[in-house]
Amino acid sequence: MLWLCLHLPHLSLEIFTRGACLDPVSRVVSDAHNRRPRVLDCNPAAAVRGVRPGMTVGTAHALAPDLVVWPRAREAERRVLQQLAGWAGQFSPMVSLAPPHELVLEVEGSCGLFGGRDRLVDAVYRGVTGLGHQVVWALAPTPLGATLLARGGREVQVIARSQLRGMLARLPLGTLNLSPPVRAALHGLGMRSLGDCLRLPRDGLVRRAGPDLLKALDRALGDAPDPREPYVPPPRFVGRLPLPAAVEETGALLFAVHRLILELSGFLAARDAGVRELRFHMMHGVRSGTEVALRLTAPSRDPGHLLGLMRVRLERVALPAPVQEIVLRANPVTLPRRDGSLFPGGAVDAVDAGDAAALVERLRARLGEPAVHGLRRVAEHRPERAWDACDVTAGDRGDTVLPVMTHARDPCGTSGLPPRPLWLLPRPAPLAVRNGRPCRDGTLSLGPERERIESGWWDGADVVRDYFVARTVRGERLWIFRAPGIPDRWFLHGIFE
Repeated sequence: MLWLCLHLPHLSLEIFTRGACLDPVSRVVSDAHNRRPRVLDCNPAAAVRGVRPGMTVGTAHALAPDLVVWPRAREAERRVLQQLAGWAGQFSPMVSLAPPHELVLEVEGSCGLFGGRDRLVDAVYRGVTGLGHQVVWALAPTPLGATLLARGGREVQVIARSQLRGMLARLPLGTLNLSPPVRAALHGLGMRSLGDCLRLPRDGLVRRAGPDLLKALDRALGDAPDPREPYVPPPRFVGRLPLPAAVEETGALLFAVHRLILELSGFLAARDAGVRELRFHMMHGVRSGTEVALRLTAPSRDPGHLLGLMRVRLERVALPAPVQEIVLRANPVTLPRRDGSLFPGGAVDAVDAGDAAALVERLRARLGEPAVHGLRRVAEHRPERAWDACDVTAGDRGDTVLPVMTHARDPCGTSGLPPRPLWLLPRPAPLAVRNGRPCRDGTLSLGPERERIESGWWDGADVVRDYFVARTVRGERLWIFRAPGIPDRWFLHGIFE
């Protein structure tokens, strides 16, 4: 087996700061439960002013009077680690939490899928950094071995167990997260590295440090089993991203929105799923927020497409108050399968349909959902009642929605079915008649075929019409009708081109 560990050394700070790109304000995370709180981590702006982890918060305030101090939020760290585990499922079916700051992935079977170990590691690294985390990684034959190497800052690929002992021996004792009494006892013996521990006799190590240290070393070397519990993601995606400072302009929210969409995309990729609806909650406080919903005409998990729609959608949003946190909720749905076509036109039609669906989604985002609708077939012979306007996404509820790129039913009449125009007039328009012939910019030429429509007697709006395809002197094709037995009354009902 081959394990990839992702160590997040600055997770305690990143849960507060990764919602912004550049932050000039000095910020730190502290262990607020202590009598004299100390700095656990600081951002670059604070580091430039001399703030360092380990110093007291009072000293840090003296160096940076405008310092912003956040108490460590362990529950938020756990939640972010779980969100990251759900995202990492796209790289391995076996992802395990190693709190407080690590994930381990079993990737031996995934390396071939991603083109080798180097490409897999590169994809994971770029993905994690794109989510706003600094990460140190390591590959090793055991999960604890990979974890210790990553904690020690060794971004290495140790493939063979025979190499693992030598690599671990160079690591400092601090990588094992020993209890203070055990660490003090080992330091008192002059032991500074794991190699020092490995050189001691086993029974002597147990007498001096207890059995837990020896068990940990055996698991790290692969001499003892180290079963890991796989992380099972929730059925629904819920992503939270606090903002380091309240935001009043919607344009400034795009950076944080992008990171949430990237998390969602990875969560969906792990399930080979997409989404039809995204709901962003722009939180103004603990209980108040503005909801921004994005509904798609077809399931998708493409982060570029989703971000483009949200960029347009946010242009129409007026925030009643500054935003302090963004919450994204979405339900996965199955992506449609596209079967290959034996004929050249099939692939082109699929591309055209996808482009058209994307256009509809952009229009809905820019104009609002009520401004863009679809067409639904109705079981009715009367042309003006044979269709109805509906929500573009009505197909989810079982309605028969016409495809986005649908054309009129056989407008040329080559299939034996009566031709239909793509567009109907809102109501039939009377035509001038000269010498018994209908006219529109000159006398119309009638086609040889006639279609009789006689329907509606049951609802009091019955019609009896004879339809013809007519052509103007300029070649325009029209759909006209007359009532049987009334030769001097002609009406224009539709236009083919």
